[in-house]
Amino acid sequence: MKGPKTTPSSEVDAPRDARRPNRLGREKSPYLLQHALNPVDWYPWGDEAFAKARAEDKPIFLSIGYSTCHWCHVMERESFESVEVATLLNQGFVPVKVDREERPDVDRLYMTAMQALGAGGGWPLNVFLTPQLEPFYGGTYFPPDARHGRPGLLQILPQVSEVWRDRKTEVAAQGARVFAAIGSLVRDDGSSDERASLFRACYEGLERIEDAERGGFGAAPKFPTIANLDFLMRTAARDPARREPALAMALRQLDAMRAGGIHDHVGGGFHRYSTDAEWLVPHFEKMLYDQAQIAWAFLDAYAITRRHEYAETARGIFAYVDRELLGPEGAFYSAEDADSEGEEGRFYVWTGAELEAALGREDAELFAYRYGVLPGGNFEHGASILHEAHSLEEAAQRAGVPVATVSARLATARVALLEVRARRVRPYRDDKVLTAWNGLMISAYARGARLLDEAAYARRAERAAEFVWEKLRTRDGGGLRRRFREGEAAGAGQLDDFAYLALGLLDLYQATFDPRWLERAAALTQDLLDRFWDEAAGGFFESPPGDAHLAIRMKDDFDGAELAGNSIAGFVLQSLGGLLDRDAWLPAAKRLFDHYAARLARNPIAMPQMLVAMDLEQSPSRHVVIVGRPDDPDTRALISEYNARLRPRDLLLVVADDATRTRLERVAPWIGPLLVRDGRATAYVCIDRACRLPATDVAAFRTRLEELETLEEQ
Repeated sequence: MKGPKTTPSSEVDAPRDARRPNRLGREKSPYLLQHALNPVDWYPWGDEAFAKARAEDKPIFLSIGYSTCHWCHVMERESFESVEVATLLNQGFVPVKVDREERPDVDRLYMTAMQALGAGGGWPLNVFLTPQLEPFYGGTYFPPDARHGRPGLLQILPQVSEVWRDRKTEVAAQGARVFAAIGSLVRDDGSSDERASLFRACYEGLERIEDAERGGFGAAPKFPTIANLDFLMRTAARDPARREPALAMALRQLDAMRAGGIHDHVGGGFHRYSTDAEWLVPHFEKMLYDQAQIAWAFLDAYAITRRHEYAETARGIFAYVDRELLGPEGAFYSAEDADSEGEEGRFYVWTGAELEAALGREDAELFAYRYGVLPGGNFEHGASILHEAHSLEEAAQRAGVPVATVSARLATARVALLEVRARRVRPYRDDKVLTAWNGLMISAYARGARLLDEAAYARRAERAAEFVWEKLRTRDGGGLRRRFREGEAAGAGQLDDFAYLALGLLDLYQATFDPRWLERAAALTQDLLDRFWDEAAGGFFESPPGDAHLAIRMKDDFDGAELAGNSIAGFVLQSLGGLLDRDAWLPAAKRLFDHYAARLARNPIAMPQMLVAMDLEQSPSRHVVIVGRPDDPDTRALISEYNARLRPRDLLLVVADDATRTRLERVAPWIGPLLVRDGRATAYVCIDRACRLPATDVAAFRTRLEELETLEEQ
């Protein structure tokens, strides 16, 4: 089938609604489609663009972003809708658009290149390349004209054209040097088996940069950076000497996030990050990967403290995802924009008059006091961002009623405001399904099912997992596709697709005890070893082999908003290697950890999630096996005891019946001798697959688990 006709140069100055789409109109990516009616003659990343650049000896203007990126929208409106800018781009360059969420490998390579050139990082990312795809100049947001210290495209484009014409050899040499420098980092084969000093250095590094007054790490802007919290809570669970201060650091951030404007107090879920140090003013976009990881953190905090507000915050995240990011076939959409009606945050903020119209005067005053809605506003246009300005106790004292009454009135008010808000113009939703991010959300729902005892969350996770397995698994059965949208699965799976999904399926097994999820997690782990392992230097490449247009296969070395694929791959490899007794997997995990230990010696706080994975290697593998039907009250009691606290180093297997035993023995043959005793559900606590005396009642099982915890602390 023929694609839409592209925009000829004679139509550059036509009104937007009269233009024919450019080449991006053939794409499925929501981000590329947002640019399909630009007067810029965009190409998608691929052969057609690169052949044109070589044939016409023109530099490539590579622009990378994503569909819910606020500054990407600004740059499109200001620059890519500009006839003057489009004319310069179309005449002197080959303009190429990339969706970073569909091609994280391209984004990672050129982001690293720009940082090497001193141009910083962020999106939109705009990079000038030679026809051989070597970077020589770039930056992030460029307005059409110079302003606020930023150069404008109307000045940059003629200058770059002149440099390309007059100093082509020098430009190409610079691009080659940048790639050579990046390649040397990837090829770094230094190794170290040192671990204890890395854990200590990471903890002390986080301690130094913590904002002990307002929670979180560093100054504004503040990001959730859940890898930090995961490291700290696992430190609290395993290290008696640091238990209290590590947990306090994690909980200070979670409390600040939960109370702050980064939390959607009406609809649940969390915005991308806080622009200030107080967690008040967020960047309002909502990303699926944030919802998943933040749910992890609140669930872990609940498992450690049993404070109900942490459980309720996690439930709020799941309610938001169910309502706004759940597709009809059970998979999860990617994100919601920050903007609506041309303004960032408009959908989420409130005035006192809006509250009174929705709630009536008395409840509006109570809600405004509790959530900081001020007469003059605390945001733009006199509106206020909701945050916990006063405690429930203060609100109850002010209203002269019991705390329980205030809590109930506020809960009713939130429901009413959610109904009112639903009638507003919603932010744009990116409805593509990404394998990696679905893996994270499957993991979060599975953990929620286990720790909150909510069977509905397990069903939600199972439905998403089945969708991804059926729709995004390649026909040869050994690969994954990156993205699904409008009936099409496309893009080669990246390391994070395999690793995040394997983690999600491992967690899903822990919630359902259906052996198929464990079998599939094991299959994905072998797949990622086969496709991404760097035999020469150790560790995993983040992108698959075989892309002739990708000059360097990168290895991520930072656990940021999205966790490094190597961090999660290491966790899965070590966890399943010990559980399933895979001789080849544990040595690979050790080599991976040695490779990254050498890098982390230079910057220990760069990869807290990698340290979480390394921690598994520091003690013998530990497993609990319960033999009994999950619907049997005795079995449920044993499972509930296991779930009563955070167990960061342990995995649970449940042998429900003979059919389940047969399947589990295929992947974990060591469970064969573990049988029911005295006709009752029976629990075994095992170290390195050597199991201690069985327990058939909760008290005895609790004693076995306490012995395991005592052993860990020694």
